[in-house]
Amino acid sequence: MSVAPERFGNVPASRTGVIVTPAHRAFFEAMPKVELHCHLLGAVRHQTFIDLAERGNAPIGRAEIDAFYTRGEKPVGVLRVLRALDEHLLTRPNDLHRIAYEYLQDCAAHNVRHAEFFWNPTGTVRVSKIAYPEAQAAFVRAIQDAARDFKISALLIPSIDREADPDEAVEMVDWMKAHRAPEVAGIGIDYRETDRPPELFWKAYREAREAGFRTTAHAGEFGCPWRNVETAVDLLKVDRLDHAYTIVDNPALARHYAERGIIVTVVPTNSYYLRTLAPDVWAEQHPMRRMPGLGLRIHPNTDDPTLHKVTPSEAWELMFGHFGFTLGDLTGFMLNGIDGAWVDETTKVQWRADWKKEVAALTSKLG
Repeated sequence: MSVAPERFGNVPASRTGVIVTPAHRAFFEAMPKVELHCHLLGAVRHQTFIDLAERGNAPIGRAEIDAFYTRGEKPVGVLRVLRALDEHLLTRPNDLHRIAYEYLQDCAAHNVRHAEFFWNPTGTVRVSKIAYPEAQAAFVRAIQDAARDFKISALLIPSIDREADPDEAVEMVDWMKAHRAPEVAGIGIDYRETDRPPELFWKAYREAREAGFRTTAHAGEFGCPWRNVETAVDLLKVDRLDHAYTIVDNPALARHYAERGIIVTVVPTNSYYLRTLAPDVWAEQHPMRRMPGLGLRIHPNTDDPTLHKVTPSEAWELMFGHFGFTLGDLTGFMLNGIDGAWVDETTKVQWRADWKKEVAALTSKLG
């Protein structure tokens, strides 16, 4: 039995002709997963947003909230939603605990075994007025509670707001150093990349590396040039990359990074390429399709799951049904995610062995 081509959020229906059956959907839900690229404020449940807005008498009406969660032809910009959360809704450490705990619960429902999620401390401290140690403690408590309740491990990635001053990024790293916790693994950088290239933040990355933190960076998103990807790797010296789509415009550099084994976290619902490529050829022309052919080790993620209206299982289904990758490809992407995770090597070895067996058993059921 086949099912109709699916729409996920603002992603047009598939044109690949790949048949996605209920058995496939069960496979995508059951396969073990890591999630390495998710912005916590983009994972807030719709009802939680409403609850927080009503509690705080936020100047955001129900219709506007509903619009945030509608992925139509012209959806509300995700960055606007994230700013609204910082400004109006997240006012107490328990709010942070709630959204992190609920996110990890939602992940576990799709057999995500390990999640590494982004949080922007600058907004929380400057706008929400929650001090860094109190905020971090709330997230750590949520991670521990979710591990107990849902058997999911998680790490927090404080992320630089690249629209803020680079000195604030250095200050963020100082906060991390002053309040070390094993659940806080490293730093990232996000928000709008246009006119805010990676080199502006070299000092924060240097300080983080010297303190023993891991590093990743959004680069090559929003159509920004491949040189931003090069800068992230060669100047900031990141351990992995987020998005990095425009690296395909420099195949030689892409192959060089492929030889180095750098993991690239990609997003099959990525909104930039959806709205700059014609809907009827979007999936066929998305740079993500070309990345594995250049040897790059990619791993699919949800990015902003409740705002993109996509679950972890659906992110993997999109790779199969919309982008045309095979189940064998997906097994490779799963292993890439394990290799890219910021966990110890003993854990990775165990996951590789166990998860390959699980996926093989699931694949055999598809016939």
